[in-house]
Amino acid sequence: MTALRRFLILLVVFAGLAPGLASAVQPDEVLADSKLEARARGISVGLRCLVCQNQSIDDSSAELARDLRLLVRERLKAGDSDAQVRDFLVRRYGNFILLKPPFDSETALLWGTPALLFVAGAIPLLLGLRRRRRFPPPDPLSQAECDRLALVLNADIPSE
Repeated sequence: MTALRRFLILLVVFAGLAPGLASAVQPDEVLADSKLEARARGISVGLRCLVCQNQSIDDSSAELARDLRLLVRERLKAGDSDAQVRDFLVRRYGNFILLKPPFDSETALLWGTPALLFVAGAIPLLLGLRRRRRFPPPDPLSQAECDRLALVLNADIPSE
C-alpha cells in the first residue's frame, strides 16, 4: 500500500469522526431512550450558552452548558414537553437563553436594528446620488486642450 493511499484512508476515517468530535455532549450525559435524547438535542441546539454567548449549549464545553444540558434531560425524564422545558429556562434566564428569541415588545429593537442600520446607511447614499445628478457633466476638452495634454503626456521626463 502506497503512502498516498494510507494518507487518504486516514483522511477519510478522521473526516468520519469529525461530526462526533464537534459535539460537547459527554457520554455520561446521553439518555438511554434515543427518542428522549433526540428531543434533548433538539432543545439544546436552540439554547444559548450563557458563558460562551455565541454557542448553543449542545456545542459548548463550558461547565454551565453541561449543567443546562443535564437540566434539560432531567426535565424531559420528568415528563415535561419541549415547550415546557424552554418556558422553564426562559422564566429562569430570560429570552437571552434562546438563540432565536421571539419577536415581541422586549425584542423589537433587537430584530429591528438591522433594518434601521440599512436605512441609516441608505439615506446618505441616496442623498449623495441625488446631489451628484444636480451637477452637469464637465464640458469636453477643446482641440487646443487635447493637443496640450498630448504634449505633456508624451514629453520626456528627465531622469535623475
